[in-house]
Amino acid sequence: MIFGTLPSGEQVERVELASGRLRAEVLTYGAVVRSLEVSGVNVVLGLDTLEDYLTRSRYFGAVVGRYGNRIAGGRFVLDGVEFRLPVNNGPNSLHGGTEGFDGKVWTIADRSGSSVTLTLTSPDGDQGYPGKLTASVTYTLAEDTLRIDYAAETDAPTVVNLTNHSYFNLAGGGDVLDHVVQMEAEHYLPVDDDKIPTGELAPVKGTPFDFTEPHAVGERYAGAYDHCFVLDGIARVTAGDLTMEVTTTEPGVQFYAGGMLDGTATPYGPFAGLCLETQHFPDSPNQPQFPTTVLRPGERRTSTTSYRFI
Repeated sequence: MIFGTLPSGEQVERVELASGRLRAEVLTYGAVVRSLEVSGVNVVLGLDTLEDYLTRSRYFGAVVGRYGNRIAGGRFVLDGVEFRLPVNNGPNSLHGGTEGFDGKVWTIADRSGSSVTLTLTSPDGDQGYPGKLTASVTYTLAEDTLRIDYAAETDAPTVVNLTNHSYFNLAGGGDVLDHVVQMEAEHYLPVDDDKIPTGELAPVKGTPFDFTEPHAVGERYAGAYDHCFVLDGIARVTAGDLTMEVTTTEPGVQFYAGGMLDGTATPYGPFAGLCLETQHFPDSPNQPQFPTTVLRPGERRTSTTSYRFI
């Protein structure tokens, strides 16, 4: 089904998925999860038109890459060679640069009633990144779960960090300040004024970042979370009678409470939705003590994240 047509004439498709009480819509533009319904309630923030995604989106539902999150100074060194990236977040490169994967039209490689696989080829030098990268993402609905499987291969050494940037609101509206979060995470990554990790994996105990016990989003820190946590197990979010459990093969999860959403630039205001972006750590290419995001020819980088609703 055609969702819209880009100024270039390229068409964007909309794919409907269903399984049990779950329904989802996925766009080929940005591999966006436009909607995710649980028993008829849409629990993600989506936009009405393709024009909205072109002009009013803040990565709503998209797969971001080639490198999700921030790279300090828009630069990194790999095998002794410095690579420069577009700077689009203060002094940093964010979510792949000014023309990241969220703004590309992906190709449908496979689909069924409950699953779709999308692929994208990023050429050598795209946004400054080395190597031709072939990426895929598969969305599958099954047993009250949205499962996301990522894969990437390259023909030259590069870095890659793919994630989905859905904003969740389990109540289907209002703000998320009363949503209750619990994470099996004993450490988080402190950041500097430009939101770049300092390199420390700091204990959460005794800080507003301690979600080892349940806390409402707005209970502490004025809800202004935009930090990566070292995830040791499950992350949970609860609103009313609905709980979402997040599990992943990735080492971290970026918890963003949506505090920077602007109700004039987008259809949604501050704290309209929260993100749990499973990923490798921000700025890993410049911080060798972090788990590596380097991908080399002959390797296949895969990861899986599941969002289960109970």
